[in-house]
Amino acid sequence: MVKPKGPLILLAAISNITLVASSKKLPIGIPEKSWGVVGYESFHGQRPTVKRSSTRTEKKRTAREVAKVPLSPPPPTAPERVVESSKDASEEATSGVTKSIVGVGLAVASAALGGSILASRQEKPETSLIEAFNKPVAVKPMIVKNPKKLKIEPEGASVASEIISLVKAIVGVGVLSLPAGVAAYGSAPSAFVPAAMLIIVIGVMSGYGFSLIGKVCSYTGARSYREAWSLSVGEDSSWIPAWFGTLKTFLACLAFSMVLGDTFSSLLETDRNKTLLSVTLLILAPLCLKKDLKSLAPYSFIGVFGMVYTTCAMAARWLDGSYSVNGGGELVGELARHLKPKFGEIGMKGVLSSNALILVCMLSTAYMAHFNAPKFYTELRNNNVQRFNSVVSWGFGISIFLMGFITLVGFLTFGKACDGLVLNNYAGSDSLMGISRIAVSFSLLFSYPLAFMGCRDGFLDLAKVPMERRSAGIMNFVTIGLLAGITYLAISLTDVSFVLAFGGAMLGNALTYVFPAMMYGAIVKKQRRKGEDLGVFVAMISAVLGIVMGGIGAGMALKSLD
Repeated sequence: MVKPKGPLILLAAISNITLVASSKKLPIGIPEKSWGVVGYESFHGQRPTVKRSSTRTEKKRTAREVAKVPLSPPPPTAPERVVESSKDASEEATSGVTKSIVGVGLAVASAALGGSILASRQEKPETSLIEAFNKPVAVKPMIVKNPKKLKIEPEGASVASEIISLVKAIVGVGVLSLPAGVAAYGSAPSAFVPAAMLIIVIGVMSGYGFSLIGKVCSYTGARSYREAWSLSVGEDSSWIPAWFGTLKTFLACLAFSMVLGDTFSSLLETDRNKTLLSVTLLILAPLCLKKDLKSLAPYSFIGVFGMVYTTCAMAARWLDGSYSVNGGGELVGELARHLKPKFGEIGMKGVLSSNALILVCMLSTAYMAHFNAPKFYTELRNNNVQRFNSVVSWGFGISIFLMGFITLVGFLTFGKACDGLVLNNYAGSDSLMGISRIAVSFSLLFSYPLAFMGCRDGFLDLAKVPMERRSAGIMNFVTIGLLAGITYLAISLTDVSFVLAFGGAMLGNALTYVFPAMMYGAIVKKQRRKGEDLGVFVAMISAVLGIVMGGIGAGMALKSLD
């Protein structure tokens, strides 16, 4: 605080001295006791000592005494009264002048003291206020067409968008090979009945494994497959699921690239390698550079639409009899002999033969999207187990229906003659199915980024790059490098059927059935969760069935080499 200067102190002192010396009595309205003393006594129940007028009793007593006293002498003469009045008036005038001088002195001292303090400060509030009013105000108008509909979109993907992405991740071109799986053991229409049961049972088992991974992520906060394993089973063995997932998704991307090269080169009648390189640079690279599932939802919808159109087109051709042998279908004559519809007498009993294991192997990896399950859970808006299970239920439910229906119409149209890719059974002049071929090509094209995300995340997990360090630059660098390597292999290789079959049987079944059950059982035991014994028991049964299916698939892949 700034100390006042000497003249100000002197002026204040003179004013106080003048106030004291001006009168023997205190000014009117000021009690003999200070206001602080009076307030203290009032607060504590003590009556302040203040001279008051006589009470009514005292007045009566005084009146009686006055009555006994003889009459007072006559009032003073006029000159004496005039002198006393003049004296009182003079005293009152002197007192009023003194009060005025004292008040003016105090006001001048206070003003001088306050002004000196304000002038010594570096910050001047009154100046800052004036400057603030003088500054221009920039107003950016906000145009809202309908304020009631103005909403702030929360982060994350919605349940609907994740359902679409999940269906696209599951239902790919591989579903078009399932009719051939039924034809492997049966030739009569009734052979589809056990196939439908297998499609439903294995689909439910796969969906349960997918749900278990989301539950483990909810219990542990994991954001990747490897992290879920580390926080549940243990860090030391986390390299096992990381390698399994990375290799499986890498092989899936390699197969996609090879099929895309063959498909688009046949449609455009161009060189396979140049076509694959162009498709990778112009379409696959921009899609794979996307960072999350939400941004891929529109493309996933296009892919799902392509498969839905193909399903409807196949149903239309089955119902109109265009490929009916007995009914004289108009398009049957255009087919090669081995592609024409053929039916026999082997029905439901055919599922008991060893050839039925071909369909089992196909279905065991048909629903595989499990390496991306942590990503689906993490990117779900307001994620919790209940909302995630809604995604799983709808996603796998729609996928089971599409797989079952495509298998049904494909097998009932061509029977024992179903090709490994059922679209090859349809005539080249069939315009309806020609559009379907294009739709399937686009569906395959937009399925690629979902498999690629799992592959990219797998490589980052193997490199032990934490989520918070996965910047845009690192993600783009890894994306371009992986795409270049996959495309090079797809151009160089022509047949990787054994690698795909064996890898799918061993790696796919482990990721889909075995590993989710192990993680769920471990985290329930570690966190001592109650009421989940039944869930763990079902998970372990699913794991055993997964091991059995994986062994069968691996054995059949090895048998194909003979």
